[in-house]
Amino acid sequence: MSAVLAACGGFLLAVLWMDLIFDVQVLGHSGPLPEPVLASIAGYYKRATTDSYPMSRLIAAVMGAAVVGSTVHVFTGGQALALRMAAVSLCAAPAALALLRVVPNAVRLGSRRDDVDTQSALARAICRHHMVCLVCVAAFVSVEFALAVA
Repeated sequence: MSAVLAACGGFLLAVLWMDLIFDVQVLGHSGPLPEPVLASIAGYYKRATTDSYPMSRLIAAVMGAAVVGSTVHVFTGGQALALRMAAVSLCAAPAALALLRVVPNAVRLGSRRDDVDTQSALARAICRHHMVCLVCVAAFVSVEFALAVA
């Protein structure tokens, strides 16, 4: 079970890495982001969230599998309970953040319907949230590897 969950986490790390390739363009800018930066980030999120349907659902499915699988593992696993509970938290928190904040913000940014200040704020929020998700998912993968070898 831990090997499958670690694989889910690895997939999510790869997705986050791709997102962060665009997100990090916000770093080093204060105030409204330059138009080329906004166009690059917004274009990516339009393709990744809206134009890629139904493939974009794969990410949600893998997140769901990781959350459900790690929750089931809490009750069925034989390894350290504290690690199994940590794994649930480390995948459920970024999944909730993605569902409640990142995806809605990315869809909104991809639409480019807001003014430059709002788009800049959305891009910065997405970047911050993705960095938090990256740390959590990397820790989730580490915990699942530890459980797999235990």
